[in-house]
Amino acid sequence: MKARGFALALLLLVSLTSLGQQPASAAQDKAPASPSPTETSVPDLTVPDLTPGADGKLSAEQMRELFRVVADKDLANDKRRRDYTFIEREVQRHLDGKGQTKSTEVKTYEILDIYGEQTQRLIEKDDKPLDAKEAAKEEEKIQKIIDKRKNESDEDRKRREEKEIKEREDDRKFVREVADAYDFKLVGTEEVNGRESWVIDGEPRPGYEPQMKDAKFLPKFHGRVWIDKGDLQLAKMDIEAIDTVSVGWVLARIHKGSRFMLQQTRVNDEVWLPEHVTFKFDARVALLKGYNVDGDQEYRDYKKFRTSAKIVGVGEVKPEEKP
Repeated sequence: MKARGFALALLLLVSLTSLGQQPASAAQDKAPASPSPTETSVPDLTVPDLTPGADGKLSAEQMRELFRVVADKDLANDKRRRDYTFIEREVQRHLDGKGQTKSTEVKTYEILDIYGEQTQRLIEKDDKPLDAKEAAKEEEKIQKIIDKRKNESDEDRKRREEKEIKEREDDRKFVREVADAYDFKLVGTEEVNGRESWVIDGEPRPGYEPQMKDAKFLPKFHGRVWIDKGDLQLAKMDIEAIDTVSVGWVLARIHKGSRFMLQQTRVNDEVWLPEHVTFKFDARVALLKGYNVDGDQEYRDYKKFRTSAKIVGVGEVKPEEKP
């Protein structure tokens, strides 16, 4: 999953579940106010009216309002997510033209937060610890990041913070487009990890005209999401490319059938974090190099490092340790 084209695809796939990062309105006929570029606080959220109509279904406007609330709650969840380190084990299977596995690569990372920047440190290959030379190289990489941030000038820090503010505002604009790009349908309820969730399908809306450049990709995907009824958080999603997507000036093509599935879990009664990801990715870069891979990622050993407790695994609390 390190190919740049796939990273772009995942951004698009995940965007389907991040509808409208803006304050949610309790009244369905009242448009939500747009936040200012400098806004950093998360607004108080009102649970939308989800009373079914006479036909037992929710209206399209009710669905959009639900997703706006889910998106804002995810924004707050993202801030809490940064308080955790964890382990990510990634398995990639490279396939031949017949879909048979040619080779398998397994890498395990420790995910760290360094001055607000999430960073991967490779700790195992094929489930074996790195040799001394590789381990030293990883430590050197981490130290360079630490030194860079510690020695950052006021001007560089201001420029970085302004860039982050702009990116957040661009994200807000983009997800407002996502809310207009899809028709959503409530198809029922299911349990995910023992908790009841709404099951919602999203299909491209006929006649949708994108206003932002990146939004032109949205009609190329559809999917299903599971929204936890208690926390109004994303519990699970399954997103698929339904047409070929061309990305960037190098003409990377993500082919129909590429798929991404995510399941999250509730940790320490305060935050939702990824538990398992599976993916199938078929693409070609510059019409030459092909990427045909599938695989999965597992996440474990969540540890909290900014407050009064550290969390090991899901729900196991230990006394505070210094990060």
